Amino acid sequence: MGKIKSFLDSKIVKSDVGEETYLTWRENISYALGRGAQGMCTSMTSSKYINYFLTNVLFVNFGKKNLDPMTVASNIRFFCGIFDAINDPMMGVVVDRTRTKDGQMRPYIKWAPIFLSVIMVLFFVGSGNAPIWMNILWTTVLFVGLDVTYTAFDIPMGALAFSITPSGIERTKLFGIGSIVRSIVGALPMLFVAGASWLPYFKDHTPQAYLTSAMVSAIGIIFLTRLTYRNTKERARHSEDTPSVKECFRLLLKNRPLFMLFLANMFFLLVKVTEQVSFYFVADLMFTTKYNIFIDIVKFPGFLVAGLVVPKIVERLGRKADSKRFYQACCVIAIVLHLLFAVTCYNGLMNKEPGTAVSLPTGILIVLFTGLTAIPLECKNLIQKEMEAETVDYVEWKTGKRAEGIMLSIMSFTGKIENTFSSSIGLFVLGLTHYQTHENGSLVQNDATNWALFLLTTVVPAVGYLLMLLPMAFYNITGDGHRRMMQDIKERRAQAQAQAESTAAAEG
Repeated sequence: MGKIKSFLDSKIVKSDVGEETYLTWRENISYALGRGAQGMCTSMTSSKYINYFLTNVLFVNFGKKNLDPMTVASNIRFFCGIFDAINDPMMGVVVDRTRTKDGQMRPYIKWAPIFLSVIMVLFFVGSGNAPIWMNILWTTVLFVGLDVTYTAFDIPMGALAFSITPSGIERTKLFGIGSIVRSIVGALPMLFVAGASWLPYFKDHTPQAYLTSAMVSAIGIIFLTRLTYRNTKERARHSEDTPSVKECFRLLLKNRPLFMLFLANMFFLLVKVTEQVSFYFVADLMFTTKYNIFIDIVKFPGFLVAGLVVPKIVERLGRKADSKRFYQACCVIAIVLHLLFAVTCYNGLMNKEPGTAVSLPTGILIVLFTGLTAIPLECKNLIQKEMEAETVDYVEWKTGKRAEGIMLSIMSFTGKIENTFSSSIGLFVLGLTHYQTHENGSLVQNDATNWALFLLTTVVPAVGYLLMLLPMAFYNITGDGHRRMMQDIKERRAQAQAQAESTAAAEG
């Protein structure tokens, strides 16, 4: 036990990287477990599985009443998603105006996950045999509840990472470990639902598989976030005076690099459409749902490579690390891989006999490219976390004030917009091509639907990455300019600290 305690209390960055470091492994792992709790929630409520649950489980009987399940699900997700996105800046302002003995972010991490977990379980209690109006009302109300409670947890978790240490190298390592833990823990609900088709009972009881996964996830979310609350510390200095709502938004307008990230994320929604239609792609184009579990598992190396390799590269480069160039390289690699995916798998997917599963070589290629494309995706996601933290530093550099909540909320806002529009676009396109819903197994779809599934999985993501490169050309926190900015901030903080100590001594 002594060795374990010694390890947990040791620093995560032991080498001289040219700046002061703070984080211990205890704090890093505790934060990462909170990220894992976030992953469990998004797996159940924001991933491809929620779309399939709505259209092929909860709303499966709507067709008998001349209602298109795709259209109903798309509308609910769209309007609830818009509300969710708008809710983020509001929560960001609340966080920035919070002053408690536990800090600005940690009180929300303590309580919000409890309410979130209860609502998540209630969401999957719905029955496909209930009246249509009840299903629509139940789903809409609980979606709003999920949005509010998850935002009350998500914004403080993200803002805590900006406040937990001023070191960019430590933050990248924090994000890397958090990414790995989130991918492992967050994948558990998805793997259970995907693997349900292999289990005797759940194979023919899909709703029960979702509910069971939600209940186990709820317990895990509450437990893991308590560890985050207990073992983390907010280190950024904030004035005792709470900023006004107007001041929070005024600081936001001064953030050019954040705006560039915002634009890049708007184009990124084209990439996320792939994830939203993945279940349909496997079931109805590959024509065998058993590939779902392999599609999910093979994405893990992407999280692992990003979580281990990216922080190592950044730590080795030290002050020479450049987030912008790393981001751009990830986009270029992703474009090449997605185009190769389209070229190599076209024949096996689009020219096979209708109603038959893909051949084993084609299935292996699809799984392989799914894993390969996940690597630049996750590396991009991880380095973007550090870029988001840099935008908070940028505003402090420009104005002398920090506003983690409102800055983080804009990136969370764009993430919600991505999920909302990518989900709605995926469902809308499938509905436009007259996709035929079905409760279990696979169904022969028309040519238009098959083409939509193929393009949304291969070519459309490549277009999204290409468009993302445009705003990145104008991202202005890079190279020597970034290093000068951080040095200025460090000197200002030291001056402020010295002045505060001098004032306290004079008053004493």
